Amino acid sequence: MTVVAANPIVRAWYRVVDLLPLPSMRAQRRIALAALLAQALITVTGSVVRVTGSGLGCPTWPKCHDESLLPVPSSEVPWWHQAIEFGNRQIAVWIVVTTAAAIVLAVSRARRRREILVYAWILPASTIAQAVLGGITVLAGLTWWIVGTHLLVSAAMVWLAATLYVKVGQPDDGVLVDAAPRAARGLVVASAVTLAFALAAGVTVTGAGPHAGDRTRPEAIDRLHVSIPLLTSVHALLVVVYVMLVILAVVVIRRSTPDPIVVRRLRLVLIVVAVQSLIGVVQYFTNVPALLVVLHVAGACSVVAETAILYQVMRPREHVDEGVHELSRT
Repeated sequence: MTVVAANPIVRAWYRVVDLLPLPSMRAQRRIALAALLAQALITVTGSVVRVTGSGLGCPTWPKCHDESLLPVPSSEVPWWHQAIEFGNRQIAVWIVVTTAAAIVLAVSRARRRREILVYAWILPASTIAQAVLGGITVLAGLTWWIVGTHLLVSAAMVWLAATLYVKVGQPDDGVLVDAAPRAARGLVVASAVTLAFALAAGVTVTGAGPHAGDRTRPEAIDRLHVSIPLLTSVHALLVVVYVMLVILAVVVIRRSTPDPIVVRRLRLVLIVVAVQSLIGVVQYFTNVPALLVVLHVAGACSVVAETAILYQVMRPREHVDEGVHELSRT
């Protein structure tokens, strides 16, 4: 699909990207996958900053210190906390920005449909906004609900990147078809909404939990003073509801002619949420060790990504060739 641009700035942009090699569909999907993994990576590295107590290793933003962009020796902040926080800011953000830019260039050069271009441009734009939110988190002294918002925005970006990953692999001249019953799609939508609430509930558990994000002055960090068992019960209940909705979607699909791709994605969703639930149970009964927190955040990213992909493959865009639909999805 050729994008016709009337805006002179847009025309100039396409003249520049036309100088690049034309990427194949496989190359575009690989870049989109890299962008998805990068979004998950920055979320996981953020959890590493928190559980190591390095959230204020660099107490200012965008500099590490008022007088220095880089970490400096300090008797108040150990060097390893500075290194972890500064490394998260630099490495993770740059990885996300470069991969997001790569997918923007790839889909622009290939003249992909407008829908894909919109999703592609959202990635670098939201990454910049997320970096600013990270700065606000530091300047606000790691207030628990701001930290939680930071995580929830990251989860939303993982969802967008996973959606883009699927859409990039679909033909621009295709048509939308139903690969699953409408009732099953509705159940997956309901499960996604429940998942969002489960993530928000998980944020409250973290806000009241043992990892304040700064070991040098944990008493100065604003925490959520609510019963952890109560918050954990709410979080667990929402996860159970999410799983039940996915299982109901499986039942509905099994009663129809099941699409093998949808069935495979349903299995993946159930597998990742089972592993994620196991990690959550173990970390609760082992006093929330740091390693399991990081794994739990990685698992949350996997559940979000797989749910997003599942929703997209249930109503894919298929290529039309002389009246015959050819699946262009994986």
